[in-house]
Amino acid sequence: MANKLYITDTILRDAHQSQAATRMRIEDMIPALEALDQMGYWSLECWGGATFDVCMRFLDEDPWERLRTLKKHMPNTKLQMLFRGQNILGYKHYADDVVEQFVKKSIENGIDVIRIFDALNDERNLEAAIKYTNKYKGWCEPAISYTISPVHDIEYFVKLAKKLEGMGANSICIKDMANLLLPYDAYELITQIKRDVKVPIHLHTHNTTGTGDMVNLMAAQAGVDIVDCALSPLANGTSQPATESLVATLKGTERDTGLDLNKLSDIAKHFRTVADKMQEEGTLNPKVLKVDTNTLRYQVPGGMLSNLISQLQQANAEDKYYEVLAEVPRVRKDFGYPPLVTPTSQIVGTQAVLNVLLGKYKNISKESKGLLRGEYGNLPAPVNEEVRKLAIGDDEVITCRPADLLKPELENYTKELKEMGFYEKEEDVLSYALLPQVAQKFFEKRKNGTLKAEAQAQTASSTPSTDSNGVRTLYVEDLS
Repeated sequence: MANKLYITDTILRDAHQSQAATRMRIEDMIPALEALDQMGYWSLECWGGATFDVCMRFLDEDPWERLRTLKKHMPNTKLQMLFRGQNILGYKHYADDVVEQFVKKSIENGIDVIRIFDALNDERNLEAAIKYTNKYKGWCEPAISYTISPVHDIEYFVKLAKKLEGMGANSICIKDMANLLLPYDAYELITQIKRDVKVPIHLHTHNTTGTGDMVNLMAAQAGVDIVDCALSPLANGTSQPATESLVATLKGTERDTGLDLNKLSDIAKHFRTVADKMQEEGTLNPKVLKVDTNTLRYQVPGGMLSNLISQLQQANAEDKYYEVLAEVPRVRKDFGYPPLVTPTSQIVGTQAVLNVLLGKYKNISKESKGLLRGEYGNLPAPVNEEVRKLAIGDDEVITCRPADLLKPELENYTKELKEMGFYEKEEDVLSYALLPQVAQKFFEKRKNGTLKAEAQAQTASSTPSTDSNGVRTLYVEDLS
């Protein structure tokens, strides 16, 4: 790549996922799409992550139709999605045939760049998605989930980057989901990876701890090729650093982004009205804009912090907040230091709440048991064997690639959907496979012609369900 710094803007996905529970509607995007397409971004992140779930669950939108609309209005810019490896965009591991079909249909419907990550950095969980992204001619960007622990040092990340390059990466993303990567560490990490890896390096961070702009600047000095930013109306706090600020900072330097500040400002005007509307609706809480250095102390992402508060509110135990925060690192150590990103952030966070409210490992969640059993893949460090024994007894720990235990699933999902009378197109099968209950309700409303009416009537913040212990059930949409 040339010496200029390339920008991926997250305004259409992670920016509003991080600040407003992914509630931006397609009609709020359309007026700005043509201008965004002419901007000169490296890519626009606009799909995947929680958008798939929220489109059907809360907005009464078909996520596939959203993608086609985005592509229609932005034919000149690479469209990017976030893909959770073998989890795709759902809650569990799926068989390889489902992964292949999802990758194929994503690219057919308009996706160009697929960023693929695994919460545990278990490269076996990335294999299928990388293979099929390359097979169907997408731009393959495997990601490294950045975290800090006794086992996660620079050598670990450089080794993983080289492995991902060998697996077929077109570029590699360093995914700093909690803004734990500090500026000088970013400089050293990028410098060392660039020394050993030939493909472009793409940095994704947030501004939760207030260091995101400095992280991007130091990464630029170290030679990073692409960075993620968000247009200012939905930037900073738990979102990405602001696009305009970095563009202005680098203007006239050898890393000049080439983006026009005046044009960015014009587009930002539109999204300011969208952000104001979401704030009025109650989906965008001004608290997410505040710097929270507790992330550095407890390594808890900003979205996870708000979830912990919600869980404790549901259990009438808000006074236990700091006890739970202190418990999170202990649970994480017992569980083998997984990076805290979907779904491990929810698993560790919920277990910390259970430990504080009900006693240390007196109640172990199904997901915690699965993590300790190896259902999600290899944990980065040895686990606390006493805790594992409490969780799974004498059950055998899975040591193979978890997806190797899964039989092909696509045919059964197709058959089930047709028997229910909801099948209209191949993409429907994938929506149903990933989110069966959410998709069924969506298809039912689609069949009855009540989609938009119900979406407009629904309140912006639905009441979350709770389990038998009064602990809030987490949706994937809650975290980035």
